[in-house]
Amino acid sequence: MDHFLYRDGALHAEDVPLTEIARGVGTPVYVYSAATLLRHYNLFDEALAWGPHLVCYAVKAASNVAILKLLGDAGAGMDVVSEGEYRRARAAGVPGDRIVFSGVGKTEGEMRYVLQNGIRQINLESEPEMRLLSKVATELGVEVPVTVRVNPDVDAKTHEKIATGKSDNKFGIPISRAREVYAEIATLPGLRVVGIDVHIGSQLTDLEPFRAAYRKVADLTGVLRADGHEITRLDLGGGLGIPYARSNLAPPVPMEYGTVIQEEVGHLGCEIEIEPGRLIAGNAGILLTSTIFVKEGEGRDFLIVDAAMNDLIRPAMYGAHHDIVPVVEPAPGVETRAFDIVGPICETGDTFAKGRDMPPVGPHDLIAFRSAGAYGAAMSSEYNSRPLIPEVLVQGDQYAVIRPRPTYEEMISRDSVPHWLE
Repeated sequence: MDHFLYRDGALHAEDVPLTEIARGVGTPVYVYSAATLLRHYNLFDEALAWGPHLVCYAVKAASNVAILKLLGDAGAGMDVVSEGEYRRARAAGVPGDRIVFSGVGKTEGEMRYVLQNGIRQINLESEPEMRLLSKVATELGVEVPVTVRVNPDVDAKTHEKIATGKSDNKFGIPISRAREVYAEIATLPGLRVVGIDVHIGSQLTDLEPFRAAYRKVADLTGVLRADGHEITRLDLGGGLGIPYARSNLAPPVPMEYGTVIQEEVGHLGCEIEIEPGRLIAGNAGILLTSTIFVKEGEGRDFLIVDAAMNDLIRPAMYGAHHDIVPVVEPAPGVETRAFDIVGPICETGDTFAKGRDMPPVGPHDLIAFRSAGAYGAAMSSEYNSRPLIPEVLVQGDQYAVIRPRPTYEEMISRDSVPHWLE
């Protein structure tokens, strides 16, 4: 469910017409619903209410400080994978003891910064990393809570570029080697084992891969406890999918996911951490764009819009589907027409949809890409020297620009010319 609904013939974000945002801010623009963000966070929080837990929002999904503050004020923790994301979370007022640091390539500088400024735990992903963290922690005279990300060799049955739990993925250590890795950590100064970490992928629409992975984590918990390690937290990752195509069957809901967690690891007495990103932010945002031209081609027609692959790269990168709808509600039974919906970038890959049926649409009409809140603005770029597009947060009948559109002058001013060319 989201809060982008037709009302009085026009698509609204909560109580704000998207036409009003387009007039005030221009297009293209990302628009987020605060009510949807909070609803989805609360669904996860309620799904784990059977025991101690922390829902850590995956900052990489949508990292605007306003979104982080909204969720942090509601009680969310944060899962970060870089110093920049950590700094964003702290700027949003999230305390260090609610921030988990994940990722395969943490640098020494990043480790030092988060240890100096407060961190709940660091999820380790390799032996070189844990040895480097021990060195940094020892130099700073601190003890850091750690987990080890184990790779359970479970096929998440998702897109190959977002699968993370198979044996050939770069993430974590093989679960078969967990005992020896934990044994080494116990000898390293500055590190304190608190739990186990696992994450098998993103956009999962079946609960069985989760169940298989968590069952392995439960078995490993018993083994590690028998070896003398104190396992009090289980970081179970995120990855629950969202319905990008509303015509498809809906993926499992957070309450069903929470039940799987309870059934597989609830008996262990551990605090549960999860790291959802897509399901919290995905359907909470849309990309609002305007048509530039309707172009008749050889055997196909093109709808050229002012958004491009640099603004929303998921279709070009993953072949991802987004429902695309007009902002003005079409009349019932109106005749549709198939279009390739494309952007203005000089790449054939700048294509959002092929052969998509659309109601009558012409130049300067507004259309919305649904389910664009996750991995939309966060993955955007300035390719073709197109300025980053603004982000807007809606709450009730009010909206605010939470990232302004830079001017061309601001974009270009970040470059500098070496003195020998002046």
